[in-house]
Amino acid sequence: MNNLTVEEFNRERKANPSISLIDVRTPAEYSSIHVKGAKNHPMESLKLESIPFSKDEEIHVICQSGGRSMKVCQKLEAAGFSNVVNVEGGTSAWHEAGLPVVEGKKVMSLERQVRVAAGSLVVIGAVVGQFLHPAGFGVSAFVGAGLVFAGVTDTCGMGMMIARMPWNRA
Repeated sequence: MNNLTVEEFNRERKANPSISLIDVRTPAEYSSIHVKGAKNHPMESLKLESIPFSKDEEIHVICQSGGRSMKVCQKLEAAGFSNVVNVEGGTSAWHEAGLPVVEGKKVMSLERQVRVAAGSLVVIGAVVGQFLHPAGFGVSAFVGAGLVFAGVTDTCGMGMMIARMPWNRA
């Protein structure tokens, strides 16, 4: 797998406008803002057999900041795709560099939704534990353990669950 900065990818794309770019963010994130010409194939529902590319075709993958696209690139390579490129920094870096985007209705990013949900659950657990029943502290401990697991494994169960919520669908 190769990695390209957004500037490098932009130069390649200017030289060859037919380069394939898939955006693996949720449909809501994609609708909010995406690289002009990117096609949305959300990571949480990505089926390799539905990708309209041949296994030897050059495929560039982008997400919000680079984490999800890296995972999808690894998944594609494991499935036999031989020319996969991760766009480092993702849509955030692309937009910050002033490169062409398509903007729509703004939505909260998946990462931010996870932070809000995790923080809310920790606070609720602490309040329940303090004022109603000590078992409430277990909720906070469970969420904390989940965050540690997510950090160590780079896999976030809460993020995968939130990505499937109705407001994150097209």
